[in-house]
Amino acid sequence: MPLRERKHPLTGGFTVHPLYDQRRYLIPFRSSLLPQIFTDTLVIGGGCAGLRAAIEAAGDPDSDSPGDVILLTKGPFDATNTAWAQGGIAGVLRDDDSFDAHAKDTAEAGAGLCDENAVRLIVREGADRLRELIEWKIRFDRDEQSGRLLTGREGGHHANRVYHAHGDATGRELERVLLERARANPRIRIFENCFSLDLITPSRQSASPVRGAITHHPKHGLQMIWARTTILASGGAGILYRETTNPKGATADGLAMAYRAGATIADLAFIQFHPTTLYLPGAHRALISEAVRGEGGILLDAAEQRFMPEVHEMAELAPRDVVSRAIVRRITQQGGAHVWLDCRNIKNFAKRFPGINALLHRFGIDPAKDLIPVHPAAHYAVGGVRTDEHGRTDVPGLLAAGEIACTGLHGANRLASNSLLEGLVMGKRAGRFAKQRAAENGSSTPRPAQVVSDIRPSDHGEIDLVDIRSSLRSAMWRNVGIERTGPKMRDTKEMFDFWGRYTLDKIFDDPEAWETQNLLTVGALVARAAAWREESRGCHTRLDFTEPRPEFEVHDLWKRGKDSPDTVTKDALFMQDQ
Repeated sequence: MPLRERKHPLTGGFTVHPLYDQRRYLIPFRSSLLPQIFTDTLVIGGGCAGLRAAIEAAGDPDSDSPGDVILLTKGPFDATNTAWAQGGIAGVLRDDDSFDAHAKDTAEAGAGLCDENAVRLIVREGADRLRELIEWKIRFDRDEQSGRLLTGREGGHHANRVYHAHGDATGRELERVLLERARANPRIRIFENCFSLDLITPSRQSASPVRGAITHHPKHGLQMIWARTTILASGGAGILYRETTNPKGATADGLAMAYRAGATIADLAFIQFHPTTLYLPGAHRALISEAVRGEGGILLDAAEQRFMPEVHEMAELAPRDVVSRAIVRRITQQGGAHVWLDCRNIKNFAKRFPGINALLHRFGIDPAKDLIPVHPAAHYAVGGVRTDEHGRTDVPGLLAAGEIACTGLHGANRLASNSLLEGLVMGKRAGRFAKQRAAENGSSTPRPAQVVSDIRPSDHGEIDLVDIRSSLRSAMWRNVGIERTGPKMRDTKEMFDFWGRYTLDKIFDDPEAWETQNLLTVGALVARAAAWREESRGCHTRLDFTEPRPEFEVHDLWKRGKDSPDTVTKDALFMQDQ
């Protein structure tokens, strides 16, 4: 994937311990000694992007064209970020809205870094994906009298264009529809609870083609899955942070695998924090959907005074980075651990948000009478594996779609409810490209390669992995969180170097240890990218560089083995057909 424009790397940032780039595979193995499985397309991830890719790659089961697909998920389907998504899917179906208006809102939230090509394509095709879901009988909310589709408004949108299902369970309903369709297609084999350790490449050279993945199943052990095309749709990296809305499986495995395989990783400094998660000691940081604020919920400080109107003209419906910063700054000024979300003016709260209502009542909170304690938490990885309009990365045979990918749609800060939209559009596009590759090769079976990973046992000291995992998450939250400074991130680098020295040199044989190695790898990448970006833009806030800087109105591209990034202008990230 050649770059149309390349700049000299800007100064700043830091280097990491060599171990972060030396290890190509997590475990030693000889491919010829392991069970062999073959498929046309391997899809890693069971959220909306992975499911939509698998459906498209498999095609019509009654046709003669090849389309054998393996859909692999690390955990159960109800534990994906898609299934956990309360908010809706943004899209333009109403006559009083337009593609241009949706694109404008997306660009404003993206703080000068949205790729116009990506925005235009995904916004337009998103409408087709919504109509497709309606044809597939998704249960979007409708007016009880007229049957008309209902729409809501969320942060950063100037129009009602967000479609919900069951009030606050859009993701769960979307997962149901796509999973039913995938399971009904005999060409799709589903490997649930199967861990992907690494992408397989024939050589260690940069951009060596991906030929599938080495996986681990609790029953069948290690397996080689050979595929013509591999699509990464493994989701995000929220577990990097102590406070997160993400399910426990969001441990950045796909990003780490892609990085080790030589793919370009873009814009990792931009981690979006959701402003409103339920803040109770000892409880998971459960999301309180932005749709609640769209229906009239307001934020109050410790003195029970509203503060967002003085921060932004859109008040509680300002872009997420604005609201998150306003909350943490108000907490810093007043003390305490949270602010309040006041929903007492929302009529029929229990009917409009049944899932959130049930959650709150489990903790003894009645939103019709009580204020809700809320605090921001890590929510979405804006950056990811760089892709083109078909989901292709710069490693042959490897595609990516969904949260793991970086198309440039979100720029420096994702507009609310654009994530499921992007997953559907780019999932279909990646699946379609994989199906075309399968058709070009006819009915021949993907050929295995001799791959040997020879890793010597380490004789260095050991550290408790549970302690490392907890410490790295705390360090990321405190030092590479909502507000950042160069000195704190350099200190974080020292911590990661120490942890990496005693962890990345080891051979482990269980998924939690592999997850910890992946979290270390991606955490170091995020910290390095955030230290390099010496400005504040979107959801990346530097207290030592408080304003955007024109020289940083670029996408930063990181590759294994390089100490500094290449950069491309904002409209050169999402590559068009060459």
